[in-house]
Amino acid sequence: MFESLLATIDSRRDEVARLTAGLIRFETVNPPGRDYGPCAEFIAARLKRSGFVTEILRATGAPGDTDEFPRFNVVARREGSASGPCVHFNSHIDVVEAGDGWTVDPFGGEIRDGKVYGRGACDMKGGLAASIVAVEAFLDVFPQFPGAIEISGTADEESGGFGGVAWLAERGYFSPPRVDHVIIPEPLNKDRVCLGHRGVWWGEIETLGEIAHGSMPFLGDCAVRHMGAVIAELERVLFPALDRRQTAMPVVPPGARRSTLNINAIHGGQTDDYDGLPSPNVPDSCRLTIDRRFLLEERLADVKGEVIAILDRLKRERPRFNYRVSDIMTVEPLMTERDAPVVTAVSDAIRTLFDREPQYVISPGTYDQKHIARIGGLYDCIAYGPGILDLAHRPDEWVGIDDMVDSAKVMALALVKLLGV
Repeated sequence: MFESLLATIDSRRDEVARLTAGLIRFETVNPPGRDYGPCAEFIAARLKRSGFVTEILRATGAPGDTDEFPRFNVVARREGSASGPCVHFNSHIDVVEAGDGWTVDPFGGEIRDGKVYGRGACDMKGGLAASIVAVEAFLDVFPQFPGAIEISGTADEESGGFGGVAWLAERGYFSPPRVDHVIIPEPLNKDRVCLGHRGVWWGEIETLGEIAHGSMPFLGDCAVRHMGAVIAELERVLFPALDRRQTAMPVVPPGARRSTLNINAIHGGQTDDYDGLPSPNVPDSCRLTIDRRFLLEERLADVKGEVIAILDRLKRERPRFNYRVSDIMTVEPLMTERDAPVVTAVSDAIRTLFDREPQYVISPGTYDQKHIARIGGLYDCIAYGPGILDLAHRPDEWVGIDDMVDSAKVMALALVKLLGV
């Protein structure tokens, strides 16, 4: 039966390529969040033909959800012939903007030389297509399976997942007893199992000043100069300290096996969208957005505290210095245990197919596993899928057809084990 399952997937090589190309042709660019509805309908129509009961759910009230750009998600479920666990395959349908530098149509879904090209090919419409083909082949070979299978296509992962997996998790779609095991087909190579991710604190630091005429700056207080002092202290104190912190987490690439801080943006003075001559004002506000990635060995309170300590010291030492700090998003580091059922099932499938040990990795950035754990309370979850992560978000993004076929085989064999067929 297992040989029949693998042969069935092999016979659908062209189909997985065509399905990936079809998904790419939906320009689900986020922001602003285009074409979510048509893409969700396309997925639902396909899965209905395989006996799934489908729901298309709008994340009303979620960040970004508007009548012009509604946040639609599709969730499909097929019940087995007997009671048992539920295995859920979750993929996000949104993609980042195409950008410049392409030599092919970013939304053309071109199939050439064993690859499918287009924005989202790698991240992660190829993974979604591979999971659908894996499940359909499984159903053909094992129609009387126990338990249940779910497949979802969700919104907004590229902007935090709040209109997708987070919204669904708040409504019980990723919690036991509805779901027991989750596989997220993110592009992490077909012989890797991604156990989790580093933590993140997105925060905003605002330095405060006093507005005055620009020809008499001594009558005011320049918030931009205060922010310059903040950046200087981050460079002098915090960046060197972070470089020295290493983790036991198997983060890839190796450069991410330490704490990092990225300055995302800085805004002060005249508004960014103004293209005329500036008014002669001393800026009374300057805002700095920081992206702090931290390790399993660190605590969120300490991560915030070391930034606050720098700001408090500047307040003591620098005349008229004042500040505000606010959170944009916080996510704790996450690492699924290597002996968890979903890890064991996917690892055994990788050994069977490739005759080598899987590589266990941690993602440098977060993905929707964070919501499944922190909201859904479900920790038997990993990322596994086809594609090379380095190609994500780049021009001429592609996914290999052979890699999708191999990943579909791994997912199908894992399904056999997790459902106890």
